Amino acid sequence: MELTYTQCGDYLIPNLVLSDTREYHIGKYGRMRRAYLKEYRPALYSTLLLTEKLFPHLAETDAACKNRLEIIETA
Repeated sequence: MELTYTQCGDYLIPNLVLSDTREYHIGKYGRMRRAYLKEYRPALYSTLLLTEKLFPHLAETDAACKNRLEIIETA
C-alpha cells in the first residue's frame, strides 16, 4: 500500500480516508460514552478511533442504553 502526502506549509500530512462511510446515529448515551473514553481511557479511545471501530461501538452503546431505559420506564 502506497501512502501519499499533501504538503501544508512546512508539513506533510498523509492522505487518509475511512473505509467505513456509513452514517451512525449517536445520541446522548453514545456522546457520554465518547466523553468518558476520551477523558479516562485515552488509549482505548485512540485504538477504537484508529481501527474505525469507535462509531459502531458508540452506536451500539447508545442503542443498548436506550433499550435498558425503555425497560426501566415500562416496569
